[in-house]
Amino acid sequence: MKSWIKKSLFTVFGASIALGGLTACSSARPWHHDASPEQMAQMQGKMVERIGSKLDLNAEQKQKLQTLTDVLLAQRKAMAGAAGDPRAQVQALVAGERFDRLAAQSLLDEKTRAVQAGGPTVIAALGDFYDSLQPAQQQKVRDMMQRRRGWMASHG
Repeated sequence: MKSWIKKSLFTVFGASIALGGLTACSSARPWHHDASPEQMAQMQGKMVERIGSKLDLNAEQKQKLQTLTDVLLAQRKAMAGAAGDPRAQVQALVAGERFDRLAAQSLLDEKTRAVQAGGPTVIAALGDFYDSLQPAQQQKVRDMMQRRRGWMASHG
């Protein structure tokens, strides 16, 4: 695999892990694929408030967290692409007698372009938020990520 693809995939994966760690203390309700934009905004607001209270964020830090969640949601939409439901996309690959390699490659190319286009913005927003935290707050984030990792390991 080319190094720029690896870097891009690791970047988005790393940002996803970081967000997962941050959301470990947020609501237990999942982000629904069929939620309206208003519902998504409401869930996002609740998540920012919950994380803000857990980390004792000031107004500037909350704004950076809000920016990070906005960027991550935009990246999520870009990764989903215009085709819609990812499950349906994968099911379409195996709908016939043969695996549709051309469509699979096209899907991979689409996702890779989305990662490449949005990755730097995600990294910048994540870095801005994390760098704005005090050392004790950064430690709380690391602790939350570690607890989340342990929870995921016990369920996977």
